[in-house]
Amino acid sequence: MRFMVIVKADKRTEAGTLPSVKDLEVMGRFNEELVKAGALVDGAGLQPTSKGARIANRGGKLQVTDGPFAETKEIIAGYWILDVASKAEAIEWCKRVPFDCLPHDGRDAELELRQVYDVADFPNAPQSVVEREERFKAKK
Repeated sequence: MRFMVIVKADKRTEAGTLPSVKDLEVMGRFNEELVKAGALVDGAGLQPTSKGARIANRGGKLQVTDGPFAETKEIIAGYWILDVASKAEAIEWCKRVPFDCLPHDGRDAELELRQVYDVADFPNAPQSVVEREERFKAKK
């Protein structure tokens, strides 16, 4: 089962402030534990929304809005993709995250855990979609 662990942004991450050397070392050690356990599929910190854009289809017209965006508590600052046996195992990994190193800027540091769909979750998926997903996974 794959899960996405979402790290919320704060004013510092949105300002482009980089983590301290200590935070990088601590998070690096945690990431290494994930790698050694075979649980880490991917993970990264994200650049501030000032370097991004939102693309929306509004009434049939595409609209591109450049960042930055408001409400940092709703913005993603980083993520991990975990491949583990269960939601309980994903939660156990999340409990081990060094919360002191997460963006929090005056609020409680928080993670959001979401299970990633697999093509097997769609019993009515056409065979062509199943085969495409299998080819995609084989490239990894």
